Amino acid sequence: MKKISKFVALALACVLAFALCACSSEAGSANGNKGGLKAGLICLHDENSTYDLNFINGFKEACEKAGIEYLIKTSVPEGQEAYDVACELAEAGCGFIFADSFGHEDYIIKAAKEYPEIEFAHATGTQAHTAGLDNFHNAFANIFQGRYLAGIAAGMKINEMIDNGEITADQAKMGYVGAFTYAEVISGYTSFYLGAKSVCPSVTMEVTFTGSWYDETAEKTGAQTLIDNGCVLISQHADSMGAPTACETAGVPNVSYNGSTAAACPNTFIVSSRINWAPYFTYCINAIQNGEKIATDWNGTLETGSVVLTDLGSAAVEGTADAIAAAQAKITSGELHVFDISTFTVNGEKLTSYMADVDTDPAYEGDHEAIVDGYFNESGDGLRSAPFFNLQIDGISLLDAKY
Repeated sequence: MKKISKFVALALACVLAFALCACSSEAGSANGNKGGLKAGLICLHDENSTYDLNFINGFKEACEKAGIEYLIKTSVPEGQEAYDVACELAEAGCGFIFADSFGHEDYIIKAAKEYPEIEFAHATGTQAHTAGLDNFHNAFANIFQGRYLAGIAAGMKINEMIDNGEITADQAKMGYVGAFTYAEVISGYTSFYLGAKSVCPSVTMEVTFTGSWYDETAEKTGAQTLIDNGCVLISQHADSMGAPTACETAGVPNVSYNGSTAAACPNTFIVSSRINWAPYFTYCINAIQNGEKIATDWNGTLETGSVVLTDLGSAAVEGTADAIAAAQAKITSGELHVFDISTFTVNGEKLTSYMADVDTDPAYEGDHEAIVDGYFNESGDGLRSAPFFNLQIDGISLLDAKY
């Protein structure tokens, strides 16, 4: 009976372990494993998500360049499982652990408190600057700059449609498929719209939300709804091929996110912007190996190579590359600010002041003046790295909202 009891106990333990961590794992190693450091990555989805694949590629690049071992855990939900996987990676010897999704943050903070000797970092998070933990960090990048540049490509495409007589100026309506009505998505679609408006003044935009970061059916349906509503160009902040596929089927130009869709959508792909995470991972690895402190909030830029655009697709208009290059030069020099308050209105009024909710609290009350020197200071120095632009500007209509 004792032998049977031990067998049953072992079986139950295995089932419990599988239930706690129903995720896939990938390991990589380099000869010598410089400095003995091992890194771990926690992903919400797997390689089929353009969002997660972007992190995976950057993580592998940085770890392999540094010559260190790494572990990658995919399909980790935004719940207790994230804490369990973080602890598993810590027990596996990882000295640097990074999680890639907004909903992972509370659980990564919990793990960071239990493993103070390990450095934990998190993308799109909002709590590092108020958590008071030396070993927990947030990171993001000024992707609103990349989306603005991609918006210029979109606006030029719409101008071509107007010039060719395909649409009139008052039919210059874009569509945007977003995941959630969060500041990160609002900042993204607003910067994209402002980029398009900078070259096509009559452009407007409709936005619909899926309520999920990855739902191919919902994203495809959302894109089709926008097309049916008369949107002549579609972009998105959602992670599947749903929207680009709908655009290719309908013959509607598309600006994608997190990677080129040129191969799958050869007739409609214009350009894509993305955050290149390799510079941040390299920065963290070097800091740990050199015994240096990792910034509480780190924000990548065009200059750090953290905000990038893909090569232009076949649907892009002649002259687009030059227009993007010119705008990028003005952004990096400080001559152009994406959220210049002279370029938009809210309820018909120009902004002069706005208290942004930077130190997130249960009431979501504004706590920092965001208007600085004539522009909304999104993710500026000394503020949290995650976006906090949540204004609903004129020219953009929301068909729904999902929180």
